[in-house]
Amino acid sequence: MAKLIMLVEDEEALALLLKYNLEKEGFKVQHVNRGGIALAEIEKNQPSVIVLDWMLPEMSGVEICKLIRSKPDIKNIPIIMLTAKGEEQDKIKGLSSGADDYVTKPFSVPELIARVKAQLRRAPEPTTAKELDFEDIHMDLVEKKVFRNGVFIHLGPTEFRLLKMLMETPNKVHSRESLLKNVWGDNIYVESRTVDVHIRRLRKSLNEHGPDYIRTVRSTGYALDKAAAAENAETEA
Repeated sequence: MAKLIMLVEDEEALALLLKYNLEKEGFKVQHVNRGGIALAEIEKNQPSVIVLDWMLPEMSGVEICKLIRSKPDIKNIPIIMLTAKGEEQDKIKGLSSGADDYVTKPFSVPELIARVKAQLRRAPEPTTAKELDFEDIHMDLVEKKVFRNGVFIHLGPTEFRLLKMLMETPNKVHSRESLLKNVWGDNIYVESRTVDVHIRRLRKSLNEHGPDYIRTVRSTGYALDKAAAAENAETEA
């Protein structure tokens, strides 16, 4: 399947040139010409690489870059920043905002394509799993739904992301800091005890239809562990 490149660029002539040449290399290309809609399109389509102009209508590329890095579902997508700014401080600002690479206009199209390919080689392969299972808990990653013993469990977005992380690595203990980073994002300040609040909500929803598989490791964090069910039952008794 062809990799999707998201091109966020308001100069139509340049966008058309890049789109034509990237498609010629076998990529799919989606072009967005306004910063205000870029983030929503990126979240919706999950591109393999984002080519992002610094100067855009409505929202700058630097602002978009920071927002991307704060969103757990898209924060690992490689970003190449395009800009007419060539000063060292501007490059530092662009890279500090979360960009993986920085290309100053004017640039050669073959060079940009080479940089896109380099980012694809470095980027981890996205998960192809469409569902996760742990004991009697089933998670549909496409429909964003959770079932326990066949019963639909309503979870909020944060509880869903927490459960997904626990189900992806059963028996592994995740620290509160790790959960905060991966579920809430690097650039959002949330107290570590907030994790405990959402774990309680997750437990309440899940445990109406089965045993409590979430292990609490004192002063550390949480894990999804079949053996925890007996321990938790004893504690409640």
